Amino acid sequence: MALTIDPAKQEVRALRNATYWRGKHVIEVGCGDGRLTLRLASLGPLKVEALDPDSKLIRMARKNVSERYAERIHYQVGHAEKLKYPTSTFDIAVFSWVL
Repeated sequence: MALTIDPAKQEVRALRNATYWRGKHVIEVGCGDGRLTLRLASLGPLKVEALDPDSKLIRMARKNVSERYAERIHYQVGHAEKLKYPTSTFDIAVFSWVL
């Protein structure tokens, strides 16, 4: 049996209701294969910086990003403990299934 994730779009609805995403700069820590990253990008942020410590998952995420979101999403290998961004770079931080 194939695994179907969020067929009723509850996750997207919950994210949409959590805050105003349009035009924001978002960091997603622990992006894994980019499944949630694509959903975040669909909410209209200007940029999504997506990090994961697993280089294999980052390669998979880069491979699966659609052309529609390629300019908005930047995947990179990285760790939450070692973020190297200036203060106030991001408007929203997302940590999902990280802890």
